[in-house]
Amino acid sequence: MRFLIQRVSSASVTIDGRVTGGIGRGFLVFIGACGGDDEAAADRLVKKLLGLRIFQDENGKTNLSIDQVGGSLLLVSQFTLYADCRKGNRPSFIRSGSPDRANELYEYIVAQCRASGVPVETGEFAADMKVALVNDGPFTIWLDSEDMGR
Repeated sequence: MRFLIQRVSSASVTIDGRVTGGIGRGFLVFIGACGGDDEAAADRLVKKLLGLRIFQDENGKTNLSIDQVGGSLLLVSQFTLYADCRKGNRPSFIRSGSPDRANELYEYIVAQCRASGVPVETGEFAADMKVALVNDGPFTIWLDSEDMGR
């Protein structure tokens, strides 16, 4: 499982001309699942996501977590995080999880984040989404469950 986290001052998702989710200060998180991912991997990544201290404190140090700054999450499913570009110029998505299982894990992650008390907005699984953001920093973090251990 992979999370691509962008610290933003604002972000939104639009589907068919309708904004389906939008936040001010917080994290835009693109979420990709691959075959073999499970709830335990999701739990590890969610815990790390919510604990990341990448907001500035009063001394300008990146020392505060999302809940400490009253931030929000915009969670967007994105199977292309598993694009394999090693051969040729057309990406392969063979490592991406099956759509049904990936959606289950995405919904699980949304529920876990909401249970934390941090405000959560979402995109729509498998929709053609237009994502707009103002990256704050820029500050982008890559989390991969394969790097997180068990």
